Amino acid sequence: MAKAFRENGVSLARLWGPLSTLGLAIAALSFGADQSVKYWLLNIVDMPSRQRIAVTPFFDVAMAWNHGVSYGLLTTHMQALLITISLLISALLWLWLARSRSPLNAVALGMIIGGALSNALDRAVHGAVADFFYFHFNGLDFALLNFVFNPADVAIVAGVALLLYESLFERQGAQSRQ
Repeated sequence: MAKAFRENGVSLARLWGPLSTLGLAIAALSFGADQSVKYWLLNIVDMPSRQRIAVTPFFDVAMAWNHGVSYGLLTTHMQALLITISLLISALLWLWLARSRSPLNAVALGMIIGGALSNALDRAVHGAVADFFYFHFNGLDFALLNFVFNPADVAIVAGVALLLYESLFERQGAQSRQ
């Protein structure tokens, strides 16, 4: 069977690499953490029927349904399109992960994949992404900017930040050691 894959120009090695297990584990953790928090806030705390809960002077838990992309940008009711885009991007990121040779890269890609798939599941189940984390400071109300987010958004942003860090600083360090 493997020979048939190679003859057709398709190799299983293109779908699974040395760090794929690490990336998959991080994706599963990101996905699971986000879905667990959302389940707890939606079903146990019952945030849809509650008012904002003040946690600190600058952080509240508040219910918001995001029909757009990141942080409420580009609001649309074409959730099937956003789900499809999330799945396609996740598949492309998986191919990148399969070729990854850096553990930091694998962790970053896993975080992005897990967060994207978790938000896609929200869109499929609820018709929007459930967001809860709301920051405000010194009279600045970030909710006006739709800055209410969830753990999946944190995973995606952290993953992108790790990719940027790696591309800017890790490669510079490798070049200076040569």
